[in-house]
Amino acid sequence: MNWDDARIFLAVARQGQFLGAAKALGLNHATVARRISALEAALGSTLFHRRTNGTELTVQGERFLEMAEIMESASLAASEAAGADSAIEGVVRIGAPDGFGVAFLAPRLGELTERHPGLRIELVPVPRAFSLSRREADIAVTLERPREGRLVARKLTDYSLGLYASRAYLARRGMPGSLADLADHPLVGYVEDLLYTATLDYTAAFLKDWRSSLSVSSAMGQTEAVRAGAGIGILHAFMARRDPDLVPVLSAHTLRRAYWTVLHEDQRALRRIALVSDFLTEIVARDRDIF
Repeated sequence: MNWDDARIFLAVARQGQFLGAAKALGLNHATVARRISALEAALGSTLFHRRTNGTELTVQGERFLEMAEIMESASLAASEAAGADSAIEGVVRIGAPDGFGVAFLAPRLGELTERHPGLRIELVPVPRAFSLSRREADIAVTLERPREGRLVARKLTDYSLGLYASRAYLARRGMPGSLADLADHPLVGYVEDLLYTATLDYTAAFLKDWRSSLSVSSAMGQTEAVRAGAGIGILHAFMARRDPDLVPVLSAHTLRRAYWTVLHEDQRALRRIALVSDFLTEIVARDRDIF
């Protein structure tokens, strides 16, 4: 077995289909299918269940995935070691919650690419979880520390959330006097069945029977809805404080949460990934006051 076969296996495992892997690798579908069949014959194991809508790893495939990822990381580390005296180059993808990714990271990542012109950053700020084992991202910013898997986590910062409304809304509807009064106001919240982590389910901390009249599946979207006067919402304070049209409501009541950076154990020694991870820690520490 050679590394090239393992590389093709990883592409199929991550894409979930031969066709997607072929496109990612610049190969044709038949070549990918043939190489996987040859790899399975060499190993004496079936690595994938072939289905009409794609592929699924078998138990043996799951085991081989761990080995292939170690091979991949060793190959990348060897390439970096060979060019240890050269500039930092390559692509690093960061997966992050949309609020933190758009409002905080996006305006600051240009500083990093200016320092290292050969480095390419891909920021994916969407409200979802990222699989580091399938290389959906090289670094994930998460809302909780992972408890399982071969992952390395580092706490970035605590942050706060609170109730906010627009000045125009409060002029029209008035300021609630208590949390119970929120029931008399239109509320802006999440689409509950699209919450990708229980950490986001925080409406009950403010009102036990919170009923959103407008639900938006992203933090940025909720902020825009509240800014437009749609009602009272639970917003990230580091985003809401920047806008003079957003006013804290019942400011004695807040929540604290945390952001973490998470790397796959096999990739933390890669120079470009370690550098980007350290940069995230640097800029959060530098601007910690906004959180």
